[in-house]
Amino acid sequence: MVETYYKAINWNKIEDQVDKATWEKLTEQFWLDTRIPLSNDRDDWRELSQVEQDLVGHVFGGLTLLDTLQSQDGIDQLRRDIRTQTEMAVFNNIQFMESVHAKSYSSIFSTLNTAEEIDEIFDWTNHNEHLQHKAEIINEIYQNGTPLEKKVASVFLETFLFYSGFYTPLYYLGNNKLVNVAEIIKLIIRDESVHGTYIGYKFQLGFNELSETEQQKLQDWMYDLLYKLYENEEKYTSTLYDEIGWTDEVNHFLRYNANKALMNLGQNPLFADGNAEDVNPIVMNGISTGTSNHDFFSQVGNGYLLGQVSAMKDTDYDIGRKSK
Repeated sequence: MVETYYKAINWNKIEDQVDKATWEKLTEQFWLDTRIPLSNDRDDWRELSQVEQDLVGHVFGGLTLLDTLQSQDGIDQLRRDIRTQTEMAVFNNIQFMESVHAKSYSSIFSTLNTAEEIDEIFDWTNHNEHLQHKAEIINEIYQNGTPLEKKVASVFLETFLFYSGFYTPLYYLGNNKLVNVAEIIKLIIRDESVHGTYIGYKFQLGFNELSETEQQKLQDWMYDLLYKLYENEEKYTSTLYDEIGWTDEVNHFLRYNANKALMNLGQNPLFADGNAEDVNPIVMNGISTGTSNHDFFSQVGNGYLLGQVSAMKDTDYDIGRKSK
């Protein structure tokens, strides 16, 4: 018999059922930005003040940078420490969708902004001190951290750090403005919810194999990292939202999502005021509102019906988690 050189993936013999369930969920909710009628938001856009338009551009610029980091470096690093072949397939899907997310913001820019405004957005993004520092902290862990540290960085990025940017479109959605732009954000949030839950589950598998001493050391590192990221995120939020007066409200939203990130990792929450009731109800209404039920894909004659977008429920974070 010839010795095996390369092993074919066998989806009929699954080592971890969470891989299969996650693959099915991600492929079920596949979408593309080109199928969403962003031009329908132009009237709303024209009614926004210059301050508001600048804010939208900058938050989406920041999100573009983070999705670029995740698609180009983050998922590539996570794929190096897989447990199963089907896990690699899931990460391939995640990596592609992170590229879709990054491209989606450019679709928004090309619809709402002039060429000069787009240049300003990317110049701001590529030179904002706190945004660049955030990317540096996460990427340093991707390049030099342990496999479990990389998973922590990824979950903190997708379940916590993105949300300083997500606040703006969710606020406008809660006020029935820029609803098609918000549809894209809600689709991205739906993806990120699955990504954060799945990677958090894989973290927990490895974490549970550590000794108590190793677990405590990793937990200390994890919470120190979260404090460092939150301190920087407060400064970043201030640069974005001070002029419009939303800074305190956004910080509440950040603390809520920081606790969600810890939940994904199987850890205890950090912030006492990081509960849903502490967040602006307009934003929570935006994040929980379903899509407008129109057939996005029929805009180009495809006829494919896109399912409703729904926010993750607390029970959704229990995927694969053992009861304690």
